[in-house]
Amino acid sequence: MTIDRRQALSGLAGIGMAATGFARLGADGAGRDEFPAQGRLRLRRRCHHHINGAFTHPHAAGGSRGDAHAAVRRRATVGGPFEHTAEVWKDFAALINADPEEVGLIPNTSTGENWVVEALELRPGRDNVVTDGLHFEGALVHLMERRKQGLDVRVVMPRDGRIHMSDLERAVDDRTKLVEVSHVAMYNGFQHDLKAVSDLAHAHGAYVYADIIQGVGAVPLDVRATGIDFAAASTYKWLMGDFGLGFMFVRRGLLDTVVRRPHWSYESAPDVEFHWSPTDPKSPEAIAYTPGRTAGTYLRLGTVASSVAAALSVSLPYIHRLGVANIEAHRVPLVQRLQAGCPPRLQGPDAAGEHLAGGHLRPRRHGRHCPEACAGEGGRCGSRPTGSGIAPSVYNDMADIELLDALS
Repeated sequence: MTIDRRQALSGLAGIGMAATGFARLGADGAGRDEFPAQGRLRLRRRCHHHINGAFTHPHAAGGSRGDAHAAVRRRATVGGPFEHTAEVWKDFAALINADPEEVGLIPNTSTGENWVVEALELRPGRDNVVTDGLHFEGALVHLMERRKQGLDVRVVMPRDGRIHMSDLERAVDDRTKLVEVSHVAMYNGFQHDLKAVSDLAHAHGAYVYADIIQGVGAVPLDVRATGIDFAAASTYKWLMGDFGLGFMFVRRGLLDTVVRRPHWSYESAPDVEFHWSPTDPKSPEAIAYTPGRTAGTYLRLGTVASSVAAALSVSLPYIHRLGVANIEAHRVPLVQRLQAGCPPRLQGPDAAGEHLAGGHLRPRRHGRHCPEACAGEGGRCGSRPTGSGIAPSVYNDMADIELLDALS
C-alpha cells in the first residue's frame, strides 16, 4: 500500500502555529478549504509549509471538529468530558501491540519518565541508571538532579551522531536497575534498536524505559517484539493529538512486583464505596475500596484533557487505517531526499543508513537557519536552540522537499 494525495488529504487538517482557527484538508473539496499543495496550510491569508511533524503535527480530519465538539459539550453538560477518554487508550494499545490493561493515560511524557524512576525505588549506592546523550533533555535534567542526590547515573555519549551498542554494553553492569533511552532522538532522528537494548538490560537484570514520542505513529513499534518494559509518549506529534494528554505502557507482570504504586487518587480504585450517609452501608471507615490492578489505575491521578481525547478518537483510527508501516514507507524517500540535498553547512549529526526510517533532519545552528531561509517563501519549521527540525509526514510530498532544497 502506498499513501497517495487523496488518502493523505482526506485524512488531515492543518493547524498553523500562529493560527486561531482550524482549516481542513479534503480530497473532494466539498464545503472545505482548498489548499495549493498537501504540505501547505493556508491560514490568515498566508501559505505555510508545515514540514515538521516531529515537532507538532496537524490534527487529523475530524480531530479539530471533535476537539471543538468536546468543548461545546463541556459547556453544556457535565458528562461531556468523559465521552472519549474511556476508549482512546485501547486504540493506542493496539498501535504498539500492547494489552489495554498495560496502558494508562498521563498528561505528558515527562510524567511517565518520572513515574518509572519513582516506582522502581532507585537507591543511591545500590542501583545505577544508564542513559545516553541523545535522550530527551527533560529526562536528562531529571536524571542529573538524581545524580546530585547520589544516584549513579551513567550517560553514554554519541559518536558520529549515533549511540553505539558497544558503548552501552560497557556502561551496563549487574547493578544497573534501569536503562533509559529515546526510541528516536529528537535532535537528529537517530533510532535505537530497542530489542538489542532490552536484551542487554535484561541480561543484567535491568529494565528498559523508552521515550517513544518521536517515533510512535511514524515508525512501527511492537512492545512485545522489542521487549521494553516501560514507554511513554505525549500525543501532539505523530499521534496527531495535542498538548495535555499522553499514554504510558507498563509491561504486564511488573505492577506490584517490580514497581510500587507511587501515587494514589480516586482513579486508583474503580469501586469506591462511601459510608457517610445514613442510607450507606454501615462501616467504621469513611470509604471502602479495592485498588485497581491495571496500568491505568496506577498511572492516572485525576482528570485529563478530554478535548484531546476527542481528537485522538479520530486520529488514532486514521493512523490504523493508513498503517504505520505505510506511513514510514511514504516518509523514507522524503527523508532520503532531505539528507541528500541539504548542504553540509546546514546539517547536524546524520542518522542515516539503518536508522533513516525514523529520522528527521536537524540543521546546525551555524550559518543560515532554516526558518530564516524559509521565511521569505512562507515556510515554517519548528525552531529550538538546538537547531531547526525538518520532519515530513503523510501530507508532504517531494514538491515540499524540493522547495526546501531550492531555498537552501
